[in-house]
Amino acid sequence: MLELENTYLLKEFPKWFFEYLEKWESKYVKWKKEIIDIYLPIESKHPKIRIRKNWEKYEITKKFPLNEWDASVQKEQTINLTESEFNIFNKLCWKKVHKIRYLYDYNWKIAEIDIFMWDLKWLIVVDFEFIDELEKNNFVMPSFCLADITQEEFIAWWMIAWKKYSDLNIYLEKYWYKEFII
Repeated sequence: MLELENTYLLKEFPKWFFEYLEKWESKYVKWKKEIIDIYLPIESKHPKIRIRKNWEKYEITKKFPLNEWDASVQKEQTINLTESEFNIFNKLCWKKVHKIRYLYDYNWKIAEIDIFMWDLKWLIVVDFEFIDELEKNNFVMPSFCLADITQEEFIAWWMIAWKKYSDLNIYLEKYWYKEFII
């Protein structure tokens, strides 16, 4: 499968976002997901393997960019895991990211708003996935986003999996990013 995606820093929550969550969370749990990502091999600077808990779904994914200059286009292969298989990796590995993902309808696209937890608390990014290159290239960054960070290596999930929010300050400051305290 081919994955086409852009990643942005959040500037402000979209208008009516919290009302939207209140309305939908009470009826449709799918609008909020807990995600735990584990990256392997742990000694690699750019691990290609991700083990994920995505709400109540568990999977292992091998993901790699099709070319070294564009992180927004990646080849992806995924295999489902059982909860017990995931738990084995979770106990053995320390290179992890924990986030809460909110799905938000924005102009006929789904904005995946990721609120990071643990040591990355207060970091919030927004992902948009696309069906083809034309759609991705014509997409205009929403006003609730601060900056396109798709090509920034410092924010790649495997790079932040063992860091603290304070480790990212030097990179975030160049965008005038303000931490969110929720």
